[in-house]
Amino acid sequence: MGRSLSAVCLLTVVFFIIVCFSAIRASSQSLPPARPDGFVYLTHPVDSDTIIIDAFFDPVCPDSRDAWWPLKKALDHYGSLLWLVVHLLPLPYHDNAFVTSRALHIVNSLNSSATFDLLELFFEQQEKFYNERTINLSKASVVKSIAKFASQAVGESFYSAIEAGFSDLKSDLKTRVSFKYSTSNGVSSTPSFFLNGFLLPRAGSPIDFQGWKSYIDPLIGSIANQWDEPLHYFLSVGGMFDHVIMCDSVNIFDIPIQMLPFPFITSDTN
Repeated sequence: MGRSLSAVCLLTVVFFIIVCFSAIRASSQSLPPARPDGFVYLTHPVDSDTIIIDAFFDPVCPDSRDAWWPLKKALDHYGSLLWLVVHLLPLPYHDNAFVTSRALHIVNSLNSSATFDLLELFFEQQEKFYNERTINLSKASVVKSIAKFASQAVGESFYSAIEAGFSDLKSDLKTRVSFKYSTSNGVSSTPSFFLNGFLLPRAGSPIDFQGWKSYIDPLIGSIANQWDEPLHYFLSVGGMFDHVIMCDSVNIFDIPIQMLPFPFITSDTN
């Protein structure tokens, strides 16, 4: 038990070092991916009033599982007012996190409408892929088991294509990009959420439905009043101004841009 705890602690320390290093190196990345990272949930028209949620999940993380259902309820409740993008962060102390994340990328490439079906299957039956359940299995047998499991979401006829996907370098690279995207944004635990570009507090803990309402309802009220942003709320949450927000080329509250206490990028929508 002592050795096991030491190994977990060592992995955690190494992971945080990687996160910090990735964040430092992010600005020097010379070749970004051809397409943005993430899986879009229920695509629908997006405009400047759409509230954007970026969620960071690990398919075999119990807290990610517990966070998904209230988030899904909020998505159903608010409908087209919300736009969700899910990013994968395979945590290194979950032995099968990378393989299950890779399975999601493979299924997404075969049939993108089945991606969230598979994510939910992983959440519903993730104990099958916990460390202790697969500790005596070879990597090849785990991959084969996950490929068979994933075919439930996209169709049994796709089993061979899913299995072949694990030999395709593209799915490996896409999963690595997901990991690097997460860490370059300073995300080190799952679940983590960004709301309109701002990191929500209590990263690593699920948010219940009432919690989502407490974040989203004030934003909807602000949209109705056209840019009457509840800035006092965001000022009260530490660390949020490490992130960049995108707004129309206007001065929020008629405050000159150079006096705003956070990085600001304007985008001309005309």
